[in-house]
Amino acid sequence: MVDAASVRRLETFPQLLARNAQKFGDKPAYREKEFGIWQSWTWAETQSEIEALAYGLLEMGLAEGDHVALLGPNRPHLYWTMVAVQMCGAVPVPLYHDSVGEEIAYVLDHCGARFVVAQDQEQVDKVIEVKDRLPTLEEVIYLDPRGMRKYDHTHLRLFSDVQTIGRGAHAALEKEMAARLARQDGQTTCVMLYTSGTTGRPKGVVLSNDNIILTSKNSGEFDHLRQDDDILAYLPLAWVGDFIFSVGQAYWTGFCVNCPESAETMMTDLREIGPTYYFAPPRIFETPLTTVMIRMEDAGRIKKWLFDTFMAHARKVGPKILDGEPVGAMDKLTYALGNILVYGPLKNTLGLSRVRVGYTAGEAIGPEIFDFYRSLGINLKQLYGQTEASVFITQQKDHEVRADTVGTPTPGVELKIAENGEVFYRSPGVFVRYYKNDESTASTKDAEGWVATGDAGFIEPETGHLRIIDRAKDVGKLADGRLFAPKYVENKLKFFPNILEAVVFGADREMCCAFINIDLTAVGNWAERNNIAYASYQELAGHPQVLDTIQKHIAEVNESVAQDEMLSGCQVHRFLVLHKELDADDGELTRTRKVRRRIIEEKYADLVTALYDGSPRVSTETEVTYEDGRKGSIKATLEIRDVRVVAAAPQAVAAE
Repeated sequence: MVDAASVRRLETFPQLLARNAQKFGDKPAYREKEFGIWQSWTWAETQSEIEALAYGLLEMGLAEGDHVALLGPNRPHLYWTMVAVQMCGAVPVPLYHDSVGEEIAYVLDHCGARFVVAQDQEQVDKVIEVKDRLPTLEEVIYLDPRGMRKYDHTHLRLFSDVQTIGRGAHAALEKEMAARLARQDGQTTCVMLYTSGTTGRPKGVVLSNDNIILTSKNSGEFDHLRQDDDILAYLPLAWVGDFIFSVGQAYWTGFCVNCPESAETMMTDLREIGPTYYFAPPRIFETPLTTVMIRMEDAGRIKKWLFDTFMAHARKVGPKILDGEPVGAMDKLTYALGNILVYGPLKNTLGLSRVRVGYTAGEAIGPEIFDFYRSLGINLKQLYGQTEASVFITQQKDHEVRADTVGTPTPGVELKIAENGEVFYRSPGVFVRYYKNDESTASTKDAEGWVATGDAGFIEPETGHLRIIDRAKDVGKLADGRLFAPKYVENKLKFFPNILEAVVFGADREMCCAFINIDLTAVGNWAERNNIAYASYQELAGHPQVLDTIQKHIAEVNESVAQDEMLSGCQVHRFLVLHKELDADDGELTRTRKVRRRIIEEKYADLVTALYDGSPRVSTETEVTYEDGRKGSIKATLEIRDVRVVAAAPQAVAAE
């Protein structure tokens, strides 16, 4: 376990910034693509930009302990803002840039933010919409001036103007800044990040400099991260993963953070940068793979034969070659040829040619998808983490990578499993507290520093690897006492490219039933290839052939679930395909796309009832939120289908 004293002179991000500017001064710290052109800032230039902003904020009256909210996509200027705010002794609070006004109002009011730094007119408008409900909010600083000329600028300031103010006030405020920096250490609050609010209102997680810096050091050394690494910063600023990768590890290691032009150009920008260190949730790995498979269906006969032949060989020997296991000379030669003809071009298309270390987390990734990427020679691994842990709880070591575990404890982390199966940990990354919520802090973290993850799992005695089963609160029993773990089944369902989301019900009921969301891209391409016309998601979701396909997928999953002695009771008996995609704007998902299970069960109570009362179809009307914030409703009649259930060996009922 790394002690704070071992990094005594690098306890804060302003100290790391000064170190990097001196040690890596002419090396790139940030790149940003704008108007199709990559712009770059060195560490020395980054230090100059951050200091100008910090002095500007100081001149505007930013006090120690104040909260400054950040609202926008991944931009160097917003990353600079985080460290500039820290220099002043204040606390940065990143928000999800796709949050609606109500969500923004809650966070700004809860933390009492005095300043907001927003990307553009769209984000400023969200703040203005709720400003009357925020008595502490004083100033909004914006980066992009487009569309802002006719606004009332009484409490609006341009980002570059604040930097100009800072450069002019530098000499007068130098002593005050030095005094503030001298008062900061490892215990000083580094950032406050709000949880996704899966079960209720988001909680403000207070993380110290020690939490972030020590975790960044331990996890970075675990994977041998280097100063010349590149990362693509495209995940939400408010998510702890982006903070640890794009701020924590970036500052500790000194590597370059690359910001894509937009979400729409992310895959193109990924190919241009070719990151060496890459993180993505499973859905990001699934989407391009679905696209590749769809394109291969339309490829010429020779090209498809080459792809199928070499990919079959890659699945057989690729992971072994990656892990350094012995492979025959002929297999190596065939794999090398495949690398020239198939694997290399495919990795280049995916933007992953240079990846040394790749991670996925957040949800279980399908073994087929996981093995596919590793068969190409991409060092894709899994980690397990939480906001309250500063991300890292477990990581997979090189040559110990498996699809069914999340690895061993990150250096400095201790694990234990409670009697009820819940996973507990303690580490240098354990959060300080929940802001203004001592009760939740005490129920999550005990006096000895052990934190309850809320997940059920177990540690393999022979390997030390952690395996996660489900959320502890979601693990229950069926009416007959058999074990019920919905996430286990949902993840298996989502392994199919046609299924985007699944919600399984069954706690305290006689059987399991499911809601399904189809993947519009995958199913839409299938419809196009088969000359099936459709006018909307709703129409395609209700097409008989689509229902036939989903029914077959669920039957396959049932066969797989039946093989698990403990969980064979979780087979899905009946299902329906929802008439709309589950959406964060409708409160059905969190901003990190986690299912709000209880909200869905309440909102669609009529559909759940129909699943269990034997109805062959059900008519419903659902309120939806459009992109511009307007409310509307959609009506639909949904077909409910039964699925074949596989007989399983008798199992012991869950303990009372």
